Amino acid sequence: MNLAQSFSTVMQRSLRIDLFRPVFFVLVLVLSVLAIFPLYWLFLYSISDAEGAFTLANFEALVTNITLRRPFLLAVGMAMAVGLVSCLIATPLAWLVSRSDLPGRRWVRALVTASFVTPPFLGAIAWEILAAPNSGLINVAYRYLSDAPMDSYLVNVYTFYGLVFAIACYTFPYVFTLVANGLDRVPSDLEDASAILGAGNSTTLRRITIPLVLPAMLAGSLIAILQALTMFGSPAILALPAGFHVITTKIWSLFQYPPKPGLAAAASLPLLLITALLLQGKSWMLGRKGFTVLGGKSGEAKLAKLGQWKVPALAFVLVVMSLTVLLPYAALLKTALTKNVSEPLSWATLTLHNFRFVFFEFSATQLAMRNTFVLGFLTASIGTVISLLTAYMVARNTVAGSKLLGFLATAPIAIPGIVLGVGLFLTYSHPELMLYGTLWILLIAFLTIEMPAGYQQMSSAFHGIHAELEDASRILGASRLKTLRLITAPLLRTSVIATWCFIFIGTIRELSAAILLTTANTKLVSVIIYDLNESGDLGAISVLGLTLLAVTFTVVFLANRLPLLGGQRLPTS
Repeated sequence: MNLAQSFSTVMQRSLRIDLFRPVFFVLVLVLSVLAIFPLYWLFLYSISDAEGAFTLANFEALVTNITLRRPFLLAVGMAMAVGLVSCLIATPLAWLVSRSDLPGRRWVRALVTASFVTPPFLGAIAWEILAAPNSGLINVAYRYLSDAPMDSYLVNVYTFYGLVFAIACYTFPYVFTLVANGLDRVPSDLEDASAILGAGNSTTLRRITIPLVLPAMLAGSLIAILQALTMFGSPAILALPAGFHVITTKIWSLFQYPPKPGLAAAASLPLLLITALLLQGKSWMLGRKGFTVLGGKSGEAKLAKLGQWKVPALAFVLVVMSLTVLLPYAALLKTALTKNVSEPLSWATLTLHNFRFVFFEFSATQLAMRNTFVLGFLTASIGTVISLLTAYMVARNTVAGSKLLGFLATAPIAIPGIVLGVGLFLTYSHPELMLYGTLWILLIAFLTIEMPAGYQQMSSAFHGIHAELEDASRILGASRLKTLRLITAPLLRTSVIATWCFIFIGTIRELSAAILLTTANTKLVSVIIYDLNESGDLGAISVLGLTLLAVTFTVVFLANRLPLLGGQRLPTS
């Protein structure tokens, strides 16, 4: 009887189909379509003329045409300046929060998180409200208080330096996060040894702490440079009124009438190459081994006493938080509650006109809201499932060649949003693959953009679950898919929810790719905000922007308080 049971068990197992092999091929196909297919058409168009014949004229124009060469140079200069400013702001701020007795450190971290989740294009509009030369609130107050002439102004955001400042306000959190995490990992024993040998706080900081976190500083600066170089929204809002292009806005302009898709494709490829090089540099920086800890767990770092420097430190933090969060948010709220940007907020000027216009009178709002949240839900749900399956197959090496999935899932991180938009437009505007003008092309774009972040989060989560739990399920007769569904996925519910929320937030704030892919019937909230900025309706923009922020913070709040999360927090970077 035992022999018969054993034979039956062997036969059942031999007949069981391992569904992970077809799943592997499906994932390879899906990820290839997301990442590689658009790049193929991008390259093909870049070496083709209007008739489809081979040509290098598009690349020649990039070198010889000053109207194409200048935006590249301006974009590189802007990005380098943003990286420098972000590092100068974030490094001392991270040290004050991580290693000093600065009061309110938790609140500072919360405000930095608020700056991180604020869409940069919305921050640029907020600074447009604050620092436009004519109607900016700061300049209006300056003229009122100083009796200056009506054509005078104190600050002007419509300049190259204004653009650098506005972008740096929303890229410095990348540097802050990496440096703060680096400071948290620095063994306190090294700093204690320095103090025992007679070094003061400044010497220890200069000779011990800063060299140990220097790779994190440089990597964070490279990320800030990358974000600035590939950003579309802020340059479109601030650079175009100032009379100059950067490369992302120039690529967008090449699709205006008459469109030049081949030239746009050629201009996208150098940006793609620079992005890949910057990402490789970031990986090299973070991969450096700055120190090795021998022995047990290091003690907690001692907080430096600020003493007489406490007031200047608080002033510095207040200035940074005011410029990046408090003033922009206050400007959006004030503009949403008044009819004119320049008029003061009082009981006499207080109005809900902008809210009524946006939610009841403006016909495009409901469609844009529905499109945005439908795409956000679909992208987050599909992206989380793909990330979960991909990370599982790579982490457990379920199929020969599964490492290929990891490469395909992370490859889109090197594709700037505007470049992806160009590639998808060229791919899906053909009659045989006509998806342009539908929500499907936007879903493909958002899945491609958010896939690397989703995969990385799920991949990190799998490293925290030992494979023996799954082996036990397999020994008891469960298939791999059943094991993933009944054993692994419930253990990963925290990371699954966090990944879903992260993808959802990234989707509803995306503009760079969406600006090239939306039509009248597929408008999104981010694109509506950009369109309204073109017409100067800052009141409606403020209402939509505050709505976007409210949804974002609500998702983060609920995700961090779901019982399933077990006290863990949603990642913000």
